[in-house]
Amino acid sequence: MLRAAALVRRGCGPRISGPWRRGRSRAAAEASAALPARGRRERVLTPESMNPQVKAVEYAVRGPIVLKAGELEQELQRGIKKPFTEVIRANIGDAQAMGQQPITFLRQVIALCTYPNLLDSPSFPEDAKERARRILQACGGNSLGSYSASQGVKCIREDVAAYIARRDGGVPADPDNIYLTTGASDGITTILKILVSGAGKSRTGVMIPIPQYPLYSAVISELGAIQVNYYLDEENCWALNVNELRRALREAKDYCDPKVLCIINPGNPTGQVQSRKCMEDVIHFAWEEKVFLLADEVYQDNVYSPDCRFHSFKKVLSEMGPEYSSNVELASFHSTSKGYMGECGYRGGYMEVINLHPEIQAQLVKLLSVRLCPPVSGQAAMDVVVNPPGPGEESFEQFMREKESVLGNLARKAKLTEDMFNQVPGIHCNPLQGAMYAFPRIFIPPKAVEAAQARNMAPDMFYCMSLLEETGICVVPGSGFGQREGTYHFRITILPPMEKLKTVFQKVRDFHVSFLEKFA
Repeated sequence: MLRAAALVRRGCGPRISGPWRRGRSRAAAEASAALPARGRRERVLTPESMNPQVKAVEYAVRGPIVLKAGELEQELQRGIKKPFTEVIRANIGDAQAMGQQPITFLRQVIALCTYPNLLDSPSFPEDAKERARRILQACGGNSLGSYSASQGVKCIREDVAAYIARRDGGVPADPDNIYLTTGASDGITTILKILVSGAGKSRTGVMIPIPQYPLYSAVISELGAIQVNYYLDEENCWALNVNELRRALREAKDYCDPKVLCIINPGNPTGQVQSRKCMEDVIHFAWEEKVFLLADEVYQDNVYSPDCRFHSFKKVLSEMGPEYSSNVELASFHSTSKGYMGECGYRGGYMEVINLHPEIQAQLVKLLSVRLCPPVSGQAAMDVVVNPPGPGEESFEQFMREKESVLGNLARKAKLTEDMFNQVPGIHCNPLQGAMYAFPRIFIPPKAVEAAQARNMAPDMFYCMSLLEETGICVVPGSGFGQREGTYHFRITILPPMEKLKTVFQKVRDFHVSFLEKFA
């Protein structure tokens, strides 16, 4: 029997004769004749047939500049000579890629959760072990490798709620209003999916700051929503003016239904920290105009200016009285990726959503259940962020030293960045009150604008590409974030080590002076 099967596989089986075989041969021949020549079958998915909303998505932080940076790095590795010896990726807020060391306590807890056999090791402090045991006991099978509830591990949501209450001076938070997410981006995308509806002039309009973090414009394009720009005031340190919100909303009503307002505080890419008075004005605007408020607060630990202080929208809303706190719908977001932690790769985050209609809350949980759950290791990392060592615990002093060192270094680099850029003719940089970036304004001569147009490039893209090719410094053109027409900027992170950052500033200065001379 085995030999017969082998013969059939080799085409040596018994021949089939008679009319059935002849009919089958004719049918096969006719089918073959109907097929196009080999290799000519058209693809199902083509640039013309693909989802046009996906095609419209752009994400400047990882756009053409970054692709070019990768090409240059490969050429350097192959020994091709360049005017520089390394590519410095100052385009993205990836702290540990820039050399920032992980927080020891966070990594200890994650290590213990990942490999529980280490719980018997004397090398780990007891407070880290206590947190790891608590997290593991809440996981299916006492393992990070199991799915969690779609909303996130319950004890971690409880810790997030307790953290919010401490942060906001006792304003209560309900764990049932907490949703653990795959970074803050996942939460922002999810809530926008629920908010976007309608067609034509009734299509949802989403108000975003300009300059903005490109996640917002990308998700708006993907969902087919309508982007409604409101401009931050560059002349007033990128402040948000509520009159500008009113202008944007009034004009948008002609072509969409503007019902979502996004706020980034502290700002990305602009680094401003909003005043409490400004936040009260924004909340009143949201209440008055019946818009849903999204508060992107992932940089809440990154405040450097002694004149500024972070206030959460949740806290300000609660203190404005029940007329506001019981009615304004608010989703706020935090992440493990920024702050002093810099744990971008764990993709940990949460959102708190308040004043949501009960039926919508059920729909939100349903939508989250489609992706099963966020990474449980990222949830554990988020737990350490909201439940760090306290006074009297074994790891407290080391944790505080590491945290204050990271934030102190960032504060010094923020001031250095402002000072260094403002010494360069043709560059102006507002104070970096918070976050991790500078967004300096650059003067681009008319001849350089013409040269960019001849290459079919935005002028600031032309500038940034030239900077990369001549110095190896990778920054992102301001056009990727949005800017007032006729102005040009670039975003640069302040995360590189101090000495490397000084080198970056010197190279940018020399390049800019040369660029102005070349296109004078």
